[in-house]
Amino acid sequence: MNSTSGTLVPSKSDGSLSRLDISKLVLTLTDSPKELPPPETLKFGATFTDHMAIATFNPSKGWSAPEIKPYSPISLDPASSCLQYSSTCFEGMKASKAYHGVDGSVRLYRPDMNMRRLERSAQRLALPAFDGDDVLELIKRLVMVDKRWIPSSSGYSLYIRPTVIGTRSELSVSASDHAILFIIMSPSGPYFPQGLRPVSLLAVGENVRAWPGGTGSHKVGGNYSPGFLPQQIASSQGYDQVLWLFGNDAQVTEAGGMNFVVIIKQEGCDDYDFITAPLDGTILPGVTRSSCLSLAGDPSFQQATSLRLRTVERVYSMQDLTEWFTQGRLLEALCIGTAAIVAAVNKIAFEGKVITLPEHEAGLGPVGMALREKILAIQEGRDEYQGWSVTISE
Repeated sequence: MNSTSGTLVPSKSDGSLSRLDISKLVLTLTDSPKELPPPETLKFGATFTDHMAIATFNPSKGWSAPEIKPYSPISLDPASSCLQYSSTCFEGMKASKAYHGVDGSVRLYRPDMNMRRLERSAQRLALPAFDGDDVLELIKRLVMVDKRWIPSSSGYSLYIRPTVIGTRSELSVSASDHAILFIIMSPSGPYFPQGLRPVSLLAVGENVRAWPGGTGSHKVGGNYSPGFLPQQIASSQGYDQVLWLFGNDAQVTEAGGMNFVVIIKQEGCDDYDFITAPLDGTILPGVTRSSCLSLAGDPSFQQATSLRLRTVERVYSMQDLTEWFTQGRLLEALCIGTAAIVAAVNKIAFEGKVITLPEHEAGLGPVGMALREKILAIQEGRDEYQGWSVTISE
């Protein structure tokens, strides 16, 4: 286990116990494959493919031989750590088909970033160690087994959820030395059923999503369920998502389970600042966030889209947002994440006042639309930008 600048970093050299031996993969195919649902009926995370992958960890034996088998329930002891103490972490990834007359291959989008984050999340919860590269190989095998489930429409994808749970069956408050790693997959359409219609946000400060030194920079189960009640409150008031604030100065952090970005016109010129909160431990280092920052700061992307952007990672508050809005400089606000890719925000409510952003006929402003189209093109193999889209072979 290593430590860099106070940040815990999982070791990838914990010996043979931390390795999944893919050469021992056990493959059991279903004898009753399900009928594929029409793409227009797909709701995010509601339909699952025929198969799943699974492996278990025992402290004396290490990881079991991984298995791909028909999708089925998992049996757990009621005292399991994941049930009692939320020792659960996961990732969200996408598999897409290449479209528009290219090679028809199956592709994963920046999977190495997901695997490194899964390693960090598991280590933060003191779950048994594993090598993310082994998990990625298992994911590839599972995707190819169920590749018929990948939707054949642009903007649709196969959502992949690798998960690690602690299964130590004792009530003592301590780390789990037993675990299950499993992978399930769901064919999905747009995350927001309304398509590119903008979403509305209710800014919330009395409940916080994350705090310094906590788990906000990790994708762990305990980060999400405390947000369900604020989300219900926002929905009851007619808003789509919660905008999470932090501290007495109402610092802007994330939106729902997504990163949040604003595009601000610079003073005295026609250039723009692409602003998002910094990775200070309270913000999830999103794969789409990283992609958008890289693209927005790339001169070739700016030239192709006629956008002059400066990427800025900084702390900013609702007061800053209100001032930028009052000055007429707040041009776009975006929710960005694996499932949604990029979604526009049309209004933000805070302390009885509402910031109303310009709405665009296409549903996204010029920055949001350019980013969404570029990322989709990369995911679907129409653009080979920096090798972000990884082809899976048989």
